[in-house]
Amino acid sequence: MTRVAVITVVHGRHAHLDLQRQAVARSERRPDDYVVVAVDDPVELAGGGVPDRAPVRVLRHPAHPLGLPIAAARNAGADAALAAGADVLVFLDVDCVPSPALIGAYEAAAASVELRGDILCGPVAYLPPAPSRGYDLDTIETLAEPHAARPAPESGEVIRGGDHDLFWSLSFAVTASTWRRIGGFEESYVGYGGEDTDFAATAAHRGIELAWVGAARAFHQHHPVESPPVSHLDDILRNAALFHARWGRWPMGGWLAAFEEAGLIAHSPVQGVYEKL
Repeated sequence: MTRVAVITVVHGRHAHLDLQRQAVARSERRPDDYVVVAVDDPVELAGGGVPDRAPVRVLRHPAHPLGLPIAAARNAGADAALAAGADVLVFLDVDCVPSPALIGAYEAAAASVELRGDILCGPVAYLPPAPSRGYDLDTIETLAEPHAARPAPESGEVIRGGDHDLFWSLSFAVTASTWRRIGGFEESYVGYGGEDTDFAATAAHRGIELAWVGAARAFHQHHPVESPPVSHLDDILRNAALFHARWGRWPMGGWLAAFEEAGLIAHSPVQGVYEKL
């Protein structure tokens, strides 16, 4: 029997995690393991006995002086799930609410001869601000369409291949063997930005395709955003330079261009790097 694990990293956003647990409890295919990696977070969650919330096990992960070690936390969650016998790893951002079909759709795709070696990605719809009573799981799918910048096949369709830079870690799944082939996330990335693009670049380098699975739909809970994310400027510069050193190109080009236009950074033609002004 295939064992499917759901892995979520949390640092705050406890209400978002609570709604995710409610949605996982409604899944047509319940996970065999649900690992919540609490990064420098004192969250206490009931492992079981809450009838409308999926049981979880909490893995504690320490802080890092440079910022949130999200890449390392995801790897720790995967290690824990694999040690418990997981065959399929489903990663959900703490803001993401899975549709009832998501886990089963990822499991079915992972069992497909054509797709089981791919990174499996599901469409994600960004929700408007929640009403005063919160989101209603019975109607949440009517509130938003999948993100226009990513492939969004219909429920019974799969789109295979395409640009690896479109990968995002909000919702994706891999088999245990594919995870090991990629080697997980590069843990040198700390703080905001870069680790997703690096993960996908590693996959591309190793001949691993993306597959967009229409039935694996998720809904991203609203929260305030900063565009461009100036409060994460130091993280983005550090992680962009790391990516450039590893791959010879600059990631997060839109943000770097916005920072440069705002006079916050400049690209040095001599050194070939971005410098903070």
